[in-house]
Amino acid sequence: MVTQNSKGDELAAPLDLLLSSATKPFASRMMPDATWARFGANLAQRPGAVAGRAAALTRELGAIAAGNSHRVPARADKRFSDIAWQDNPLLHRIMQAYLAAGEAAEGLLADAELDWRDNQRMQFVLDNVVEGLAPSNNPLISPLGWKAMIDTGGISAVRGVKAFVRDMVSKPRVPAMVEPDAFVVGETVAVTKGAVVLQTSMFELIQYAPQTTRVNAIPLLMVPPVINKFYIMDIAPGRSLIEYFVQQGQQVFAISWRNPQKRHRDWGFDAYGAALVEAMDAVQKIARTDSAHLFATCSGGILAAMTAAHLADIGEGDRVAGLNLSVTVLDETRAGFTAAMMSDRAAQAAIRVSNRKGYLDGRDMAEMFAWLRPTDLVWRYWVNNYVQGRKPAAFDVLFWNADTTRMTAALHRDMILMAQRNALVTPGALTMLGSPVDLGKVTADAYVVGGVADHISPWQATYRSARLLGSKDNRYVLSTSGHIAALVNPLGNPKSSYRTGPVDAEDPQEWLESSQKSSDSWWPDYVNWLAERSGPQVDAPKVLGGEGLPPLGPAPGGYVMEK
Repeated sequence: MVTQNSKGDELAAPLDLLLSSATKPFASRMMPDATWARFGANLAQRPGAVAGRAAALTRELGAIAAGNSHRVPARADKRFSDIAWQDNPLLHRIMQAYLAAGEAAEGLLADAELDWRDNQRMQFVLDNVVEGLAPSNNPLISPLGWKAMIDTGGISAVRGVKAFVRDMVSKPRVPAMVEPDAFVVGETVAVTKGAVVLQTSMFELIQYAPQTTRVNAIPLLMVPPVINKFYIMDIAPGRSLIEYFVQQGQQVFAISWRNPQKRHRDWGFDAYGAALVEAMDAVQKIARTDSAHLFATCSGGILAAMTAAHLADIGEGDRVAGLNLSVTVLDETRAGFTAAMMSDRAAQAAIRVSNRKGYLDGRDMAEMFAWLRPTDLVWRYWVNNYVQGRKPAAFDVLFWNADTTRMTAALHRDMILMAQRNALVTPGALTMLGSPVDLGKVTADAYVVGGVADHISPWQATYRSARLLGSKDNRYVLSTSGHIAALVNPLGNPKSSYRTGPVDAEDPQEWLESSQKSSDSWWPDYVNWLAERSGPQVDAPKVLGGEGLPPLGPAPGGYVMEK
């Protein structure tokens, strides 16, 4: 969820919050702490505001009881779409009272005038309490639940209980968003033809088979996040980034990270940076070029940017023909402060937890992500799965989201400490493979993508991140939708659009006002940008792999199958 402060800067779920909070049980994140105390103290200093809220709520509840209230849900609120919430007098009043109380709670949070960090933490608590108490979630009064009971002769209740028990016995303890057998990797998702041409202890490198007779000379290496599997970039035919790029005549390679176990605990920034360099070596050898484009997403974008800075430092910056960072936050600044200004105690506690295990469990991260958007990712499925006793609809992106991976203890530590200090904004504050990281030395042309509704990598932060790069030609693209839908954005969606422009303006809002809007997906714009920087067209390779790098097996490889 992205909220705004009075200055218009975003407050979202920065990297430090996600990586540190994912090590704590959800219940502990909801318990009263010093933030609650400051919230109460601030309200105590504003008795007039509190009294005004209480009086307004009392008047509204009186109007609701008398049937004189005109309060209705927001147009986008689908929780109360069933006609019973409008036609049944009791349910209608319950709904109105809930909406009024939620509005009063939001008003009290605003009245408290907390600093941005405390406001963010209390907003998380408030969102989950208010959303959890929605009458639409209550199986005893939900009209959807009662109708399902009547329609199935009570079987829906039995199904709901079974689904609840199944979901609660193992992590992540949230309602399943998709059935575990809804898709099959390599058969219904991740099906673009290709071959594994390199396997190391850390990753598999996949080369995709050309689908055109001529291809661009300079290849494209796709770098996925380290907390999810790579096939979000090859999610399904007609919706696959990789498929689209191959169809446009691009030579495409992709890294498939290994799902690390406890014995891999020491893989940190340097290990992943070395893996990226090794993958680039192989790609350039196979394509017989001196450079390659990097297309990196989220945490993979952080690693790619740091590796590009290392290559620039050792005089090999030209190996990066172009740098695409998608939904990637390099600058954690929030409202004039850094998002990483959490306490050393909290950071060290999170690091100790993953160090004991040897990794951060991706299921813990998935649970944290779900509670960041409780209406869409928790309670919607609570009603569907448990109250109505229905199976969730099969959706490939949610299947991928549930197919989690682990993050090594060393990388978890490195990521938290980086975010805590907001270190990437300061040249030399971090090192990669022995090189001081100075993003200003990355001079490769850059194409940076953000999502306007991204609740994990807020677009304003991705825009500021683009400004850290030393690229003379730096293009920022703002896509519709959120963290994943901004990327899985195939052509033909009439609701899709994107904005483009150089990163000249210091203020993201100024950029937004001066940017150029285009309809449909940004994919063709990127392909055109890529083609201009990919050299001449050459004959497509007739076989995959190269000298010393023979095909080892078909895509999507073996590492993607590891649990």
